[in-house]
This record gives sequence, structure tokens and C-alpha cells, in this order.
Amino acid sequence: MSGNRLRIALTKGRLQDQSVALFERAGLDCTPIQHPGRRLIHAVPNYPLDAVLSKAPDVITYVQHGTCDLGITGKDIIMEKGGSFYEVLDLGFGKCRFALAVKEGTDFYGTYKHRRIASKYPNVTKAFFAGKGMDVDVIKIEGSVELAPILGLADGIVDIVETGATLKANGLVPIEDVAQISARLIVNTASMKLYKNEILDFISKLEAELEEK
Repeated sequence: MSGNRLRIALTKGRLQDQSVALFERAGLDCTPIQHPGRRLIHAVPNYPLDAVLSKAPDVITYVQHGTCDLGITGKDIIMEKGGSFYEVLDLGFGKCRFALAVKEGTDFYGTYKHRRIASKYPNVTKAFFAGKGMDVDVIKIEGSVELAPILGLADGIVDIVETGATLKANGLVPIEDVAQISARLIVNTASMKLYKNEILDFISKLEAELEEK
């Protein structure tokens, strides 16, 4: 909290736009955030809240370290990074899913050979296969993971899927959902104790709008 104002970290891009739309419905004037220019911190004029615009993985870092009291980020980032904070609200937007995908026609589970999985999310992937009692090699890929099975680097991929169009265009098919994903509101553990009333007021404003939809 800065002065008597809460500070919230927002994921830049689509989640920022959807977060701002929700705030506006809840009665917050988000004009400064909608027209940010080069500024990265913006005050909400009619509510004691400052918004910090950041990249998705940094939202968790800022909230964990207490430089921001709250944050909005995707469940995918939460699952991959983990951390010490409260996950208090499913905001219901930014919906997609983690899925296991393979080359079309592949019998992924019908072999005893050791399998290699490519993913931008190695921790999510390891946890998924550990839950199945399967020991797999996980290869971290930063770019287009769809290339890994095509080039023979991996037997499958774990990635975020929205429409599945990119998979189809590259001859891949999803064969199993790993987890459902949406945007979540997270809260710093110390802030929840120190500024409980202020944070609960903000949460209740969002909840009221989410219940109306």
C-alpha cells in the first residue's frame, strides 16, 4: 500500500483490457489506465487504487514481495511459478486450457518407450505426468512448441490451447486436457492482514459485477 492507496499489478495486454472493463463496471474510473502512454503506474481518480502495468510473470513477483498488494494474472502463470500469496477470485475471463497434444495418428499412451515432452511450462508438465506416475523428459521451449514433434525433438507438447487452430495447422491434435485456465486475483499475504477491510471492499466490488454476468 502506498500512502492510503492499494496497489494492484495488472498483466499488460488482453488481461489488462479485460481487467479494466471489469473495474469500470464496478464503478472505478480507469481513464488513466486506458490511455497509459509510456507511464507504467496509474492512479484511479475515484477510488484509492493505483495500477501497475507489468508482464505476466512479474505480477506474481511484485505481489509476493509486497510491492503490490494485489495482482491479476493467468492461472497458467500461477501453476508454473507457484509462490506465497492468496488466490482469492476467479475472474472468469482469459479462458483457455493446458492440453497435451501429439502428431495426428500418434498412439501416445500405447508405447512403453520413454517419452519426451516439449513445453514452455516445464513445472506444469512435470506435475501433470507425475500425477499419472509417468517419468518423462521435459524439454523447455521458448518459442513455437508445435515445432518440437514435427522436427522429432519430442513425442508431444503441453501448451495453452484456445481454439486449437494452430495445432491443426501443424498436424497436431490435443488428446488430453491438463488444466483449465482463467484470470485470477491474487493478494499479498501480509497486505491481507494489514489492509483487510480495504482489500475486502475491492474484492466485493468485483464479486458483485461477476455475479451479475
